[in-house]
Amino acid sequence: MATTKNSPMPWDFLDAYRGKMFDGQWPTVVQMFEISVSRFAQNKCFTAFVPKKETFTYEQAQAHILNIANFLAAKGVGKDSKVAVSGKNSPEWAMAYLGILYAGAIVVPLDSTLSNKDMAKLMEFAGVKILFADTDRLEGFDAENKLGLTDRISLEEGSEHPFVLDVKAKKAKRHEADCEDTAAILFTSGTTGTPKGVMLSHRNLVSDCYLAQGNMTLYPTDVFYAILPIHHAYTMMAVFFEAISVGASIVFGKKLIISQVLKELKEGEVTMFLAVPMLFNKMIAALMNGVREKGVVLYGIIRFLMGVSGLLKKIFKVNVGKKMFGFLLKKLSLDKNRICISGGGPLPASTFKMFNELGIDFVQGYGLTETSPITHLNPTEAYIETSVGKKIPQTEVKIVSPDSEGNGIIHIKGPMVMQGYYNNQEATDEVLSDGWLNTGDVGHQDAQGYLYLTGRAKNIIVTDGGKNVFPEEIEDHFQLYSEIDTICVLGYLVDKKTKSEGIRALVYPAEKYRDEMTKEHGEQAKQKIEERIQRIIGEVNKELQSYKKITRVTVVDEPLEMTSTKKVKRFVVAQKYKD
Repeated sequence: MATTKNSPMPWDFLDAYRGKMFDGQWPTVVQMFEISVSRFAQNKCFTAFVPKKETFTYEQAQAHILNIANFLAAKGVGKDSKVAVSGKNSPEWAMAYLGILYAGAIVVPLDSTLSNKDMAKLMEFAGVKILFADTDRLEGFDAENKLGLTDRISLEEGSEHPFVLDVKAKKAKRHEADCEDTAAILFTSGTTGTPKGVMLSHRNLVSDCYLAQGNMTLYPTDVFYAILPIHHAYTMMAVFFEAISVGASIVFGKKLIISQVLKELKEGEVTMFLAVPMLFNKMIAALMNGVREKGVVLYGIIRFLMGVSGLLKKIFKVNVGKKMFGFLLKKLSLDKNRICISGGGPLPASTFKMFNELGIDFVQGYGLTETSPITHLNPTEAYIETSVGKKIPQTEVKIVSPDSEGNGIIHIKGPMVMQGYYNNQEATDEVLSDGWLNTGDVGHQDAQGYLYLTGRAKNIIVTDGGKNVFPEEIEDHFQLYSEIDTICVLGYLVDKKTKSEGIRALVYPAEKYRDEMTKEHGEQAKQKIEERIQRIIGEVNKELQSYKKITRVTVVDEPLEMTSTKKVKRFVVAQKYKD
């Protein structure tokens, strides 16, 4: 939704509730949900299909949330109390999260894939005494880690621990949080050294939720799909909070398995599909490979028509693709879809372009956990394939120490910028100054407020010619090769005196490709795979400037370690495959 200075804003409706349900500029998360309940009590709120189908309206969800809040308040939970929630995506997870906030406490969402040791470390650091989690996490966890938890509540039925939707307590006096109070502490990936827990206030979260809608219109009839881990800032904001702010519905997916995703997209009649580049790349690659298998002539015709469709959509704002390619979109369960959003990492412009050519309003956005996280989002009617998005209202951006091409460190200021890192003033002072956040990302912004990323400053490879190379730029070229599951580009030391680096690629082949090669070539499969990977590297090197060419390749036998949002843990991988 494009906005001008005097045009109405998506959050203008809040004026009718200001002074009645909240005071000040923004409501708290609790007040935001209460407003949606008052507007859309019978709308579907939360739905899951596995292990059984269950749906809760806003009114039903509110009743459970109040029970959870009263239960916590009766336990003495209130201002400054920290309560953790960890588990697979589910309505129960969402209601536990909101119940903690309704009790006036601070929620600590934790990655359910963490080891017991790492999770215990984070909980101890945050001072957590109550844990909502899946049953398998609760079994023996407290005894093993000696955290002295006062309560463990299961997010699944059939446990020896209390089930979150069965907890009951008499109406209790609950602390009512202020907009400036901390609502959540989100731990960034990596558990070595002092943990970095991003403190986000109610104001941070709610302002970001509504301001992002300045670049995209949302409706109460929308159905969001939560397939990425909901503890992560991206899904928490772009799915969970955005949906409940407008009375929309959320469908929860538990496993990132393509066949399951396609089934749930169809069954849930999802209109808002948010995912990471890896998933979108796999979907478009599988679709295009399927078309190619039908014959080179048909493939050529389809690609030509896609080009025409994309031109009409981008230049003349006429979307013929959805009708023209409905038979293809059905294969991706996207025929009912309204918008796809990619976030959490760099996306190839080709993927962005092809989805739009097929008639999908496909855009990407940008942000960090430290910015709640959305700061930039491509408007659907004015997207730029090479940009990560246009800055949302009330966001300031400055580029510090730009190079000759205008790329420098991106600094951001606005109501969505975090309060700081929990119990880590030193780390806070490193990135926050006078309200400006040093994102650590490198890029430039154009006159219209569109942001273009080059890479992470800490990942820069400095070549012998003194050129700066960003691994992300090179990795983008490999995202549509079906033979490759994961690639990690790193620097390796070429000259100790000058500290100049060469460029190395660690490649983990796709499982399906490995199986096919093993079946076809037996003991020679490994050699054949390595030969193919080398050819792919050669193809990509032809597209790259001379100083960006890969000069060393290692085909690895086991998956590269990833974060929960499917980004390679670059430092961990670099240490493991040290020269």
